Amino acid sequence: MGYYDEHYRNENRDKKQRRRGMGLSGFVGAIIGALVVAAALLLFQTNDLTAPEEQESTGDSDFFAGDSEQVSFDIHTDVTEAVEGVSDAVVGVFNMQEESFWGDGGGPQGEQPGGEGEGIEAGTGSGVIYKEEDNQTFIVTNEHVIRGSDQVEISLSEGQRVGAEVVGEDIWTDLAVLSVSTEDIEDEIETVADFGDSDNLSPGEPAIAIGNPLGPAFARTVTQGIISATDRSIPVDLTGDGQIDWNAEVIQTDAAINQGNSGGPLLNAQGQVVGINSMEIAQSEGMGFAIPTSIVLPVIEDIENSGEVERPELGVEMGSVSDIPSYHWQETLNLPEDVTSGVFVTNVLPGSSAEDGLQEYDVIVAMDDQEIDFAHDLRMYLYTELDVGDEVTVSFYRDGELQETTIELQEQQDSL
Repeated sequence: MGYYDEHYRNENRDKKQRRRGMGLSGFVGAIIGALVVAAALLLFQTNDLTAPEEQESTGDSDFFAGDSEQVSFDIHTDVTEAVEGVSDAVVGVFNMQEESFWGDGGGPQGEQPGGEGEGIEAGTGSGVIYKEEDNQTFIVTNEHVIRGSDQVEISLSEGQRVGAEVVGEDIWTDLAVLSVSTEDIEDEIETVADFGDSDNLSPGEPAIAIGNPLGPAFARTVTQGIISATDRSIPVDLTGDGQIDWNAEVIQTDAAINQGNSGGPLLNAQGQVVGINSMEIAQSEGMGFAIPTSIVLPVIEDIENSGEVERPELGVEMGSVSDIPSYHWQETLNLPEDVTSGVFVTNVLPGSSAEDGLQEYDVIVAMDDQEIDFAHDLRMYLYTELDVGDEVTVSFYRDGELQETTIELQEQQDSL
């Protein structure tokens, strides 16, 4: 045999061996693949077969429905019961203002109309019935809801709309009391709200707001949230001049309080009124505020008794030093350079007890050792710590010198 024959035989033998090796590898691979597939099928079938057994062991579909319903029922029972207990006591409040038939320009050829003008709905809000006594039904709402009204009307839970009398109002706390003759109400009042103690509130507990957001079309709308904070102090401009007149002491909640919710109740989980909602002092979306009952109750008691809240006054008109250009601090007020805050006197009211102790351009910096930096600080101290007839020691600067005087507080004559 020659080279080529031997080479062919060797090459052919090598090919056969390679084919034999490849066949063996393929056979082993096929066996492994089959085992993997079989294991996967067995696992799938095991899960598939055991799934109905797991469902049977945990109960049928009725059990699941019942369990889910029970959890939902437990969560919402307190809220629904709280709402049902006071919802019918929530009323709509309508600010009615007279408008002349001819408007402000008079009639044809300058003729002025006679008699009363037509009442139009200038604004709406909410209120809550809190008392029935001596054939009168009493409602608390916000002062700003009825501000500027010529007439006030309320809408009851059954839809009846009836005229209401303004018993009194207080701009500083944004509260007002209305009354309706029980004889004017067609259906007997069955629900009167109960007041709770706002001093017992804690951040994180449930809060429920009820009112008429955007008017009577959405009467007695319920929103739910939590008490976000208690004892908030919010600066308020009551005159629209851009200056802070007052610090409102309020409850903060994330329960939605919209335009028509003002005057409606803020409830705790027991359905007690713990605050009166106020859109007037709302700051931003997601932050609602309510006047706590610790303030509401004494205010409405004063209004019921005398039609107003009796407060003391110092007998001066004033402004905050920080509200005027700094060059006036020395040039006009003659303040020492280290005095940069306080309340300056713009006018002493004639006949007031302040006439003997204070004068124009005096700068008040303390009252009874209570530091006074702004005009609203002075009002807060007067209205929350002192009464008519009390004597107060006033520390003030005059011509650069610190002086003191004692003033007997008089009853406030004007609300602002």
